[in-house]
Amino acid sequence: MPFTARYILLYPFSKLFGLIVGIRNWLYDRKILPSSDTNVPVLAVGNLTVGGTGKTPFTEFLIESLQHQLQLAVLSRGYKRETKGFVLAGAGTGAAELGDEPRQMALKYPGIPIAVCENRSRGIDRLMELYPSTQLIILDDAFQHRRIRPGMSFVLTDYQRLHTRDSMLPGGNLREPARSSRRATALVVTKCPATIDAAEQQQLIGELKPLPHQEVYFTSLSYGTIRSLSTPHHQLPLSELSGTAILLVTGIVSPLVLKQYLTPFCKAITSLQFPDHHRFSKRDFENIESTLAALPHQNKIVVTTEKDAARLNDSAMLSDSLKKHIFVVPVKVQLLNAGKTVFIKKITDYVRENSGNR
Repeated sequence: MPFTARYILLYPFSKLFGLIVGIRNWLYDRKILPSSDTNVPVLAVGNLTVGGTGKTPFTEFLIESLQHQLQLAVLSRGYKRETKGFVLAGAGTGAAELGDEPRQMALKYPGIPIAVCENRSRGIDRLMELYPSTQLIILDDAFQHRRIRPGMSFVLTDYQRLHTRDSMLPGGNLREPARSSRRATALVVTKCPATIDAAEQQQLIGELKPLPHQEVYFTSLSYGTIRSLSTPHHQLPLSELSGTAILLVTGIVSPLVLKQYLTPFCKAITSLQFPDHHRFSKRDFENIESTLAALPHQNKIVVTTEKDAARLNDSAMLSDSLKKHIFVVPVKVQLLNAGKTVFIKKITDYVRENSGNR
């Protein structure tokens, strides 16, 4: 990691945090702190850094790839939700009750049980009580939750900021040391350029230093046709944006990749960037409306992510006049190197081999 002012000033605190996390992991590794197995196959998706590695798109990739082969359920912590305990997605549950990402997934996959619970063990038990035919539970953002031993775990790392180039909080962005990735079944490098070649992949593998049993996968993001927030069946092909100005409104870690993607297709692009998981206030909506109105173009729209759309659409402060100008850009994960069939088979084999544990 570069020796930034933040890194230098906060270095002692990073060392202290690293020591605390190291002791915690040592206690789990030595079985002094208990970890329990589950009575259903569990796959954990996580990372070592604070946000921004693409866990939600990857979890959605797993859902779409496995939903026709296995009975799935998804359990998340529900980061920044306003509720406590176990909450099952359904009628009357929005981003406030579930958190941004679970709400987004619940909207996209209404046939998949999606729940949140800060106590993952209790959450798994409740899901199995409600859906006893479940064959696989996907734990979202669960790599640091060591009270459960998942049968498979994937650690995601961003192509632009590998965890091997980072340092511990608060001087850096690591929640635990880079060597903790050794606990994972496999490593996934996310947000790669679709054109990444074999030589660069090998270079990254060398930097990540996987153990002999650990596979390293590479994924990229692909964006779909943008759709209206107020009328979801109304799609706007990118080819029709050449004379349109875009106000890009985001509350994610980094909108840079999305902005770079949209820029060649539109007349102009202006960004309003809010913090990750931001709860939009009345003042925020007024700011969005005034910024959109001030754009010196006749044709103009607001574009946002699916994650942000879940929060925007749930807000009673979103006016109908603004809503009709908002368009959502969907994102999907593409597994590179034509390895999807083998990748999915590893998961289904794991489920088949461990279904007898129930």
